[in-house]
Amino acid sequence: MNDIQDRLEELKDLGLYRRMRPVSGPQGATVLLDGKPVLVLCSNNYLGFANHPRLRRAAADAAMRCGTGAGASRLVSGNMTVHRRLEEALGEFFGYQKSLLFGSGYHANIGVISTLAGKGDVIFSDELNHASIIDGCRLSGAETFVYRHRDMEHLDWGLEQAEGRGSLIVTDGIFSMDGDLAPIDEIVEIAEGYDARVMVDEAHAVGTFGPGGRGLVTELGLIERVDVLVGTLGKALGSYGAFVCCDRDIYRYLVNTSRPLIFSTAPPPPSIAAAHEALKLLQEKPERVVRLQQNAVTLRQELASEGFDFGESESHILPLLVGEASKTMGLCEAALERGVFAQGIRPPTVPEGSCRLRMTVSASMTKRELIQAARSLGAAAEEVGLFKPAIVRSIEDHVEEAQELREAA
Repeated sequence: MNDIQDRLEELKDLGLYRRMRPVSGPQGATVLLDGKPVLVLCSNNYLGFANHPRLRRAAADAAMRCGTGAGASRLVSGNMTVHRRLEEALGEFFGYQKSLLFGSGYHANIGVISTLAGKGDVIFSDELNHASIIDGCRLSGAETFVYRHRDMEHLDWGLEQAEGRGSLIVTDGIFSMDGDLAPIDEIVEIAEGYDARVMVDEAHAVGTFGPGGRGLVTELGLIERVDVLVGTLGKALGSYGAFVCCDRDIYRYLVNTSRPLIFSTAPPPPSIAAAHEALKLLQEKPERVVRLQQNAVTLRQELASEGFDFGESESHILPLLVGEASKTMGLCEAALERGVFAQGIRPPTVPEGSCRLRMTVSASMTKRELIQAARSLGAAAEEVGLFKPAIVRSIEDHVEEAQELREAA
C-alpha cells in the first residue's frame, strides 16, 4: 500500500514534484506569495481585468440579483438570462452566428471535439496542442493523427491518407507553452481541399491579438472559414468559464449531444456577469491590447539582452528554455528570492528535456517593472550556474536603459 508514497518520492527525485503556493489578495501585476510581494510573470491575467473594479461590481451585482449559483445544467433549469446575454454579445463580437458557454476551457475542448468526431472519423491535432485538446481526441473514439508542430506538409500527407473519412483539424491559435502561432491560414487552405472542418482554440489569443482583441482568426480574416472558435473567459477576460463560436447547426448539435454541457451545472452568474463586463471594457479600451503587445516587446528585448533563449515565441508568452527539471526549479526559486515569480514548467506539461520558465506579461505592468524583472532573472541565472548573463554593456546601452527607466517611472 506504499505505492503512492513511493511514486511521490520518485517524483521528488526526478525534480517533478509539485506543490501549490498560496497567493494572498487579488490577482494583479504583483501579488503576495507566501506572504512576500512578487511580480507575477506567469499569470494569464493578460489585460489586468481579474481585479478591475468594474468586473468586481458586475460580479457582486449579479450575485445579489441572480444568486451565487445556477443550480442546474443549462438543459434543466440553469439556463439563465445572464448566460444568454453573454452568448449573444460574444457571437456578435467575434462575428459568428452563435456562441455557447461552457464551464471551462477544458470542458469546451473535450465537449466540442468528442461531439464533432467519433468512431470512423479522423482528428488531426498539432503535436503541441493543449492537454484538453489531447484528451478530447482520446474521448472522441476517433482515430487521431498527430502532425508535427506547424508542419503543413505532414498535415497534408495525413489528410491524404484519411481517404475522405470525416475529418476535424484542431489546433491552438497561440501555443500555451511556446508562445508561437499556428499557421491558421495555411491550415484552412489545406482543410478546404479535403472538405475537413477546422477548430481553433483561441484561449491565449482572445484579448491579446487581432483588431480589438478579437484573436488570430479575426486578424487573418478567416471567420467564415474556421468552423469552430473556442475561447476562454478566464485569461484576458479576467473571469472563469469558456465559450464556443460556431454556426447555428453546430450550435444546435452541441446543445443536444455535448456531454460536458449536458451533464455540468451552468456557470455561476457572478462569473458570467464579470466576463460580460470585461467584454464591454475591452471594446471601450482596445488600447489595453496594444499596451500588452508593447510590454511583450519590452520583456523580449530585455531578456534577450540577458542572454536568454525563448525559442520561436511571437507573442506575450515567452518560454525561458532551461532543459533539466532541477535546474529549472533552481532558477524559479532564485528568481523568487529577487521578487519575480515565473513558474517552472516540467513534464508532462512539456516534453522531457524542454523544461522552462513560462513567462507572460500583463498590460497592467510598467516598463520599469519589466526591465527590472529581466535584470533579476539574469542575476538568478548566474547564481544557479545556468550561464553568465550579458552584464557587461556598452556606455550607449547604459544611457539608453537609464532613459527608459526615467520614462517609465
